[in-house]
Amino acid sequence: MDSIDLDVLKTCDQWLRDGHRCELVTVIRTWGSSPRPQGATLAICDDGQVVGSVSGGCIEDDLIARVRSEGITRTVPEIVTYGITADEAHRFGLPCGGTIELALEPLSPQSRISELLGRLAQHELVARRLDLSSGAVALSLADAGASLLHTATSLTTIHGPRWRLLIIGAGQLSSFLAQIALGMDYHVTVCDPREEYRAGWQVPGVEVQHTMPDDLVIAMQLDRRSAVVALTHDPKLDDLALMEALKSEAFYVGAIGSRSNNAKRRERLQLFDVTPAQIDKLHGPIGMYIGSKTPAEIAISILAELTAVKNDVLLPASAQVAHAKQAAEILASADTCSL
Repeated sequence: MDSIDLDVLKTCDQWLRDGHRCELVTVIRTWGSSPRPQGATLAICDDGQVVGSVSGGCIEDDLIARVRSEGITRTVPEIVTYGITADEAHRFGLPCGGTIELALEPLSPQSRISELLGRLAQHELVARRLDLSSGAVALSLADAGASLLHTATSLTTIHGPRWRLLIIGAGQLSSFLAQIALGMDYHVTVCDPREEYRAGWQVPGVEVQHTMPDDLVIAMQLDRRSAVVALTHDPKLDDLALMEALKSEAFYVGAIGSRSNNAKRRERLQLFDVTPAQIDKLHGPIGMYIGSKTPAEIAISILAELTAVKNDVLLPASAQVAHAKQAAEILASADTCSL
């Protein structure tokens, strides 16, 4: 789930503990362009405080105004729609005549927000089924491919770490990569059997493993929502882990290194039990070409490419590191005077 929506749940839990009434607002469906996706959430407290977003501002203003003027009076969930007409779409700031359908849910102890947060803290992927007639909630384990489901009688939302990122190596670049990935809703695991690197690790919220990376790749049973990034520059650690990752269903497998090192790595992988088609899945040199130099910039480059793959966006050759650097060398050679 989006880290913004996790903050919404945590804030709701605190409001309930403090004795406030509050409502949880969830995007059920959108038509046309919408600033926030299906499943996005917003919470409103009885004192007018708000956390989260469902539209980018305009619908929030209307919801807050209603609470401030009328209070929170609902006792069961209600489905509402904004932006049915072009005038309403313009009024609420929905672009291109968009329409948004929301579930407004008054929260109480039976909403099981605290229990849900406890299960999320254990890295569970949880399905929360809301009975629209009574407000009763049931929690259960969700499948990795599960998505929001709205019927005439219920609303089922999915909560938890939908995506996993395994980083091989606990160096400085790994630290930046892990910090950004946490904010992008990844459950991040860092694996490094070298104690001297693990000892300096200081990124809270990241699981740190000291086993051999290839053993961990096998144990994690990587699925289509998993990504692996090898950053040690040590073939003894990277290659075996990459071999296992390339044979898995991971949607992204990448390794840092120069074009020359990447070519040598591919040659080494051919000596293992890896097919040419599996080797072709390897991203390397890793990242999107943005002229990155510092560890923080390189981390952004890596996550940019990873995000494009996750979202099924085909990057042009000019955005790939190897092609961009080769093109730059050709251009520099052409500009050089020869006597």
